[in-house]
Amino acid sequence: MLYYEDIEVGSHRAFGSYEVTAEEVKDFATRYDPQPFHLSNEAAAKTHFGRISASGWHTCAMMMRMLVDDLTERQEAGLGSPGIDNLRWIRPVYPGDTLRCETEVLEKRRSQSNPTLGLYKSRVEVFNQDDVKVMQMVSNGMVAVRDPDAAGG
Repeated sequence: MLYYEDIEVGSHRAFGSYEVTAEEVKDFATRYDPQPFHLSNEAAAKTHFGRISASGWHTCAMMMRMLVDDLTERQEAGLGSPGIDNLRWIRPVYPGDTLRCETEVLEKRRSQSNPTLGLYKSRVEVFNQDDVKVMQMVSNGMVAVRDPDAAGG
């Protein structure tokens, strides 16, 4: 199990592989973001997208799946997240793309109100198969502290 004490500021990780399918793009859009350019090539052709593209929120969901799979594989003692900062959808994501993630830990600190809780910020970047960055955000993570009685951060 990986705890707060095991997280190192400046550490990098690369992980994930997620193939984007037209069926999933349309299903997500139908349910959550039914804008025409997420639903049909004909409608998307009339926009700057040129063809059907994934919703930015769908891109977030695909990133989240890869992130949770990585956290589970590494057995991090994660406790969720109080939110994200600076979410940017940089380039469209299209059916046929294969996405991957890279993270860098930017900072960490112990919770002042709860000694069992550590907090850390990571830059999360999502790239397509051509190594083009399609999304970026700062994630705020919460993680269990191995030894809540130990001093320091």
